[in-house]
Amino acid sequence: MSDYKIYLFDFDYTLADSSAGIVKCFQLVLNDNGFTHITDGAIKHTIGKTLEDSFSALTGVTDSGELRRLKDQYIGQANLYMTPNTRLFPETGIVLSELKNRGARLGIISTKHRYTITELLERDFPPGVFDIVIGCEDVREAKPSPEGLKKALAYLNGNREDTLYIGDSIIDARLAEVAGVDFYGVLHGTTIREELEVFPHKGIGNDLTGLLNIRI
Repeated sequence: MSDYKIYLFDFDYTLADSSAGIVKCFQLVLNDNGFTHITDGAIKHTIGKTLEDSFSALTGVTDSGELRRLKDQYIGQANLYMTPNTRLFPETGIVLSELKNRGARLGIISTKHRYTITELLERDFPPGVFDIVIGCEDVREAKPSPEGLKKALAYLNGNREDTLYIGDSIIDARLAEVAGVDFYGVLHGTTIREELEVFPHKGIGNDLTGLLNIRI
């Protein structure tokens, strides 16, 4: 058995809890547009989807122009409130440091905007922890499309057989399955163990520490 050479992570509910910032930004936009009875819990269950898909699920709006308008309003709020309301999970720094010490290369593949992620990374990490960060602006098709993962492997000159993808949601599990890479599920979010167990996986843990015991 050997260690994986590349670890690619989802961001929200995997490395960090940004739910407070996400809920705040959604509620500001929703209330400004007359959607005043959507619960925080409903918003949390859309984390991991694209902004357009989230707004459509929450409001029933299907018009693409209207969804873009809501998305643009959200981005304006996120620029103000997202990073201050996002916190790494307690074990994130320890686990990432150990993986780097083993010689692994690390990346992030997220439906979030890349600049939002890098702003938080610059706040909480020294330079160079992540070798690549892919956000929604870097792909044409959002997860579970494997576009972002394939782009990361091409940049890192990596192989699928040496790669582990880590995420919290069904979307993440589907991405790993479609891309043909191993998957590790983490239960930080709203997706329960039984929902992830139906997909191929190397492990499912309550937090990221179990990663340190996963081998090819």
